[in-house]
Amino acid sequence: MSTPSSPTPPGLSRLFYTFTRALSLSPSATNGEKPIPQPLDFDAGINTSNAWTEHQRESLTLGSISEQSPSLSDDEPDEEEVEPEDIDGRAARVLHDFEGKPEFREISASAGDEVEIMRLDVGEGWSLVRNSEGEMGLLPQAYYKVKKREASTNSLTPRNSPRRNASELSDDDGPIRMQTTGERMLASLPSFRQSLLGGKSLNRFSSFVTSGAEDYVLKGPLASSETVVPATIHGRVSSADSDIIEEEDEDEPEASGSAPHRISEADRHFVDAGPSWRAKVPPFRIMVHSPSKRASMLSGSFTVYSVTSLFHLPKPDTHDADEAHATRITVHRRFSHFVVLHTALTRRLPGIALPPLPEKQYAGRFNDDFVEARRGDLERYLQKVVRHPVARYAEILTFFLGCESDTEWKRQLPRHLALPPAGPTFYANVFHPEFNVDADEAGDVVYRFEAHMKTVGKGVQGLRGVFGQTRQARTEMSKAERLLSYSLFSLVTGKQLAMSHIEDTGDDEEEEEEPDDPIEAAKRRARKGKSVVNQAGAWCWKENCQQCLKLTKALVKTGETLQSVADLYDDHARRTQLHTHDMLKTVAHPSPIYAPVIDTHKNALRRYAESSHGSDAADEQVAARCETVLNTTMAEIETYHTQKVEDFSSIAKEHLDGEIEFYEQVLARLRTARGTFDEPMYDQLGVGARQPSIYERELEAPRLEPEQLPQPTPHVYDSAPMRPVSHAIQKGVNMLLGSGPGRSSVFGPFW
Repeated sequence: MSTPSSPTPPGLSRLFYTFTRALSLSPSATNGEKPIPQPLDFDAGINTSNAWTEHQRESLTLGSISEQSPSLSDDEPDEEEVEPEDIDGRAARVLHDFEGKPEFREISASAGDEVEIMRLDVGEGWSLVRNSEGEMGLLPQAYYKVKKREASTNSLTPRNSPRRNASELSDDDGPIRMQTTGERMLASLPSFRQSLLGGKSLNRFSSFVTSGAEDYVLKGPLASSETVVPATIHGRVSSADSDIIEEEDEDEPEASGSAPHRISEADRHFVDAGPSWRAKVPPFRIMVHSPSKRASMLSGSFTVYSVTSLFHLPKPDTHDADEAHATRITVHRRFSHFVVLHTALTRRLPGIALPPLPEKQYAGRFNDDFVEARRGDLERYLQKVVRHPVARYAEILTFFLGCESDTEWKRQLPRHLALPPAGPTFYANVFHPEFNVDADEAGDVVYRFEAHMKTVGKGVQGLRGVFGQTRQARTEMSKAERLLSYSLFSLVTGKQLAMSHIEDTGDDEEEEEEPDDPIEAAKRRARKGKSVVNQAGAWCWKENCQQCLKLTKALVKTGETLQSVADLYDDHARRTQLHTHDMLKTVAHPSPIYAPVIDTHKNALRRYAESSHGSDAADEQVAARCETVLNTTMAEIETYHTQKVEDFSSIAKEHLDGEIEFYEQVLARLRTARGTFDEPMYDQLGVGARQPSIYERELEAPRLEPEQLPQPTPHVYDSAPMRPVSHAIQKGVNMLLGSGPGRSSVFGPFW
């Protein structure tokens, strides 16, 4: 059994401590004994020959290393003695300040510093460099600029060919194999990442890293002070075994005192064959309604929304589950409570795709139109969350929807805020059937899914734009119907319609000039009016003309009907179609929402392929954990597929139902107007004089300039700059919850 390594003292890197400890344990040079080669900590892959063979020389003893200055690799000779082929050697100047993290082997640099490139590309946009003090580490390629190097004519021999004595060569070295540059890079990257970063990815901002999936794949379930993962439970179980596990957990007593307790049932998630998430809670409906303005001495004025959950519990003798038989729970929440909910969900469920929360706004936040738009956005957000089979039973969501007491809310909220990010624990508590994912199918699905996301996002954006134009066309149609009505009234009454609102027909008929005498002018207008309508208001020059009286009343009824049709067009564009236009936001921008899932899936698939070639138990465990992550991402992809069908079906039915209802109302009014020309209603119009219509007085100032058409509030991912207050909310909630690994979100890119 090998002796366990002692812990690294604080303030020292593991590399430097291993190096100094090896020197202190080596025999003294004065004894004349040959030092025993110690096992090397890791090799960064720099100490290689021109052919980049995998043979490592063990002729460098610890005694010779002690005479050299320490380098990035414990067994790496100093650059002055051995210059590997992969050392670039070019000088570069740092363009921006970079604060490196020592735990990731990153180097800190300031703008203007001179560095030497040791290896130009070590993967994922990073380079291995050395500064003027001799320190080596990783630096992003975008943070420096390579200086132009003058051509050298000293020698044709490569500078980075290691110089070795004949005594250092052995018969066990094997033949020298020539490899291409591409083969060298592909062969070295996994070993380089494994040796330099312990198998971790260089991109520390990818969702695969921030969600905790990488830590889970590399290290497995991590026991913490909060939860203990049962040692007998593997991350890959059959569907039948999951029920047995639940029964075993119920029989075990809770841990007492400060001892850690078992994971709660709300934090355990199951994947069925498909793969697809297993829903523990039946679906239910959410309504956000009745916004009201309130004031507080501490926070000032704010808007409170009523959030009602409807749980359908049908009676045993009937299958009806209408709202009359639904159990209702209503709570009151303000927007900051929604921010806490969204942030907690992203921290506790890092492996699922959550919809973005609408942004905070101060300017005009108490405007009626904005409050109504915000109410709709919050309702659609909650509906999207509760439709997810995993987020539906999250503890924070249950607390958000079910806590009716303000006192209990204030007492329990700090406990939920203090919960740490789930990180690797989320994936450790995902259980799925064995052999539930095929690697080849998973690789094909993710690329087709990613392409589909981009196509859907682009198509929905185009649909939103065209739908906005359709709504605008309805307002133009309303204007046209209203203008037609005014023209009809002008015809049958003889009153002139304001010419500034209609186009010039070009028919300039000869008109008599108005006399200067106002009395004479009034008499002339009176004679002209009598020539258009008679004393009974009929459109005729004859008095007591029953036929023209009935015709005039029927035409006036038609004009009034056209006015009501114009009102229907305008109202349809402002209310019904606005709601449908808002619904299109629920299916917009799927790529940014599911980008973390796609990134995690690709990285897990890559790690699965790497570990599948290994034969030891560690590689098998890594492959099994990768399979768990892939089950999670595949279940998320299936969730999108299910919700996409539901969303687009709902939007299409909403639009068609609105159009049918609208045209039915238009048809009903048109049929009523048409009925006035048929018996017996038409004969009844000949009784009594015609009364002036309310629309006749509008001929001098027709209502042909409607108010601006209301538009949906922008989507979070629309091409608009994020409001500064969003960053303020992010920082404020971050101060409450602390920092930690978690999936990126709109209000917390780096929770």
